[in-house]
Amino acid sequence: MFKNLAAAIFLTERDAELDDNEPKVKGRIVTTLPKAKEIRPIVERCITLAKRSMPAAAKAKEFGTDAPRNSETWIKWRKGDGWKNWVAAIAPVVAARRKALRMLGSKQAVRILFADVAPRFVDRAGGYTRILKLSRPRVGDAGARAILEFVGVRDRAVTRSERPSFGDEGAE
Repeated sequence: MFKNLAAAIFLTERDAELDDNEPKVKGRIVTTLPKAKEIRPIVERCITLAKRSMPAAAKAKEFGTDAPRNSETWIKWRKGDGWKNWVAAIAPVVAARRKALRMLGSKQAVRILFADVAPRFVDRAGGYTRILKLSRPRVGDAGARAILEFVGVRDRAVTRSERPSFGDEGAE
């Protein structure tokens, strides 16, 4: 159940305009408060794992090739040092993806995590999600509901209001 909920928050980020089950708001799920508190560490651990593998992915891209498979240049690259360097550079990324797959249980969620969600939080040290308690309990059993969402997408800008001026303050 926890794997499915953790994968669900990543799957809301997908481009699902043509799906029957399109998410109402991207990067947000509504669940009970205890479940949200249990899911949060799993989601944050997955994002940290994906973030830490990003430098290795960039290095692997540097050693990789864009040549079509089994073409002359690809065969040359495959037999040379380029292949060995690429394999050594891509190994941490593959290990991170496999670990994320064990935690989430969904290949599509892992793809979205590594492609869309992790690059968004490169400059952030932690605290990738927030839990907002909802005032109305669940209808069936009156369980406390909460929203689990990614930070940084729908954050409110904090603005200070200006002090009102009343025109003729010093007229007396």
